[in-house]
Amino acid sequence: MSAASPAQASGPLRPGYWPFILPALVLVAAVIVFPWLFTLWMSTNAWQVGSAPHFVGLDNYLRLAGDGRFWEAMGHTLSYTALSVLAPLILGTLAALVFDSKMPIRGVLRGIFVMPMMATPVAVALVWTMMFHPQLGVLNYLLSLLGIPAQAWIFEQGTVIPSLVLVETWQWTPLVMLIVLGGLASMPREPFESAQIDGANGWQKFRYITLPMILPFMMIAVIIRSIDAVKSFDIIYAMTQGGPGTASETINLYLYNVAFAYYDLGYGSAIAVVFFVIIVVMSLVLLHLRQRAKWNI
Repeated sequence: MSAASPAQASGPLRPGYWPFILPALVLVAAVIVFPWLFTLWMSTNAWQVGSAPHFVGLDNYLRLAGDGRFWEAMGHTLSYTALSVLAPLILGTLAALVFDSKMPIRGVLRGIFVMPMMATPVAVALVWTMMFHPQLGVLNYLLSLLGIPAQAWIFEQGTVIPSLVLVETWQWTPLVMLIVLGGLASMPREPFESAQIDGANGWQKFRYITLPMILPFMMIAVIIRSIDAVKSFDIIYAMTQGGPGTASETINLYLYNVAFAYYDLGYGSAIAVVFFVIIVVMSLVLLHLRQRAKWNI
């Protein structure tokens, strides 16, 4: 028998490799693969806590089509995600442009600006809940100084989503600022010097040089914020529990209520599977857009 070639002897399937690979494979299977397979199995069963599961096929998924509360939660999730991405993106980009300038003590100001993202979500939720209080909150007091009527904030259906977005914007604008600031720091200076010689003004420099060059970094911020916002749970639950009524109930909160408040594990698993598919599709679309965001100069 001929001796094995060096490439075959050092290949990844060599028996000596398996003791090193097997623990990682077992961990991945236990932590990721098995829970999702079990969730898929549960989604095809009618399973209430305290009773035995029985197979129902796709009935749980068909039930979603006629579930008005699910579609309402879907609308809340999409609107909350869109606003929670757009507002920090705009404000974070503006902040990055400001902090990129040669301003005094900008290092100290940057440090102060990023402090909100270091706070824990529940602590942020408790502080902002007190600030949103209709009678005792500081926000309504500040509005009264400007002659603006007091607002109900998170205690009214029409303003609860924008109020939650305000909290999300306050906490995560610094993250967008740091990402865009990294893009600004990596830009070459030659295009700006050429534009200065050609007589371009500040807006033209931003529109035709700065914006195209930081667009890939802005797309990274959009991807991170979109995935984080669409699965947001802790701040919303700590501040409103999905209320008033169901005005701020996102898919995450509806899933939680179905599975752990109504104890309908089968239907809750179907919601989890659909929610996972939505996140995967959204991630693929965002990654595709990220690939198209190229350097233009």
